[in-house]
Amino acid sequence: MKRTDIRGSDHPWIHSFPGSIIVCDPSGIIVEMNEAAVESHRDDGGAASIGTSLLACHPEPSRSKVEEMLRSNAPNYYTIEKHGKKKLVYQVPWHRDGVYAGIVEMVLPIPFEMPHFIRK
Repeated sequence: MKRTDIRGSDHPWIHSFPGSIIVCDPSGIIVEMNEAAVESHRDDGGAASIGTSLLACHPEPSRSKVEEMLRSNAPNYYTIEKHGKKKLVYQVPWHRDGVYAGIVEMVLPIPFEMPHFIRK
């Protein structure tokens, strides 16, 4: 699989998307990162993280959860508070031509209080 930075993507909106996007292959190797992800992980290598294991970015117990997601292709979502900011963490499998291709991790900043709507 070609290892590239999302900055070279055919989808230019990804570059300035305000949330972090990290894409890994089925073995957990990071294959793409957008600008927000590179900045968010600057102290851990930033764009140099492409080609390294996603597992290295996660201490326990998160590491075990990511390992299980890689094995089971199961999604995982939760919110966190870090450095006074609330974020939604959304980790889901992605597929290429119907075949499991790895995990996409999106981390989106969200307000502490936000409306919730029930649509019919």
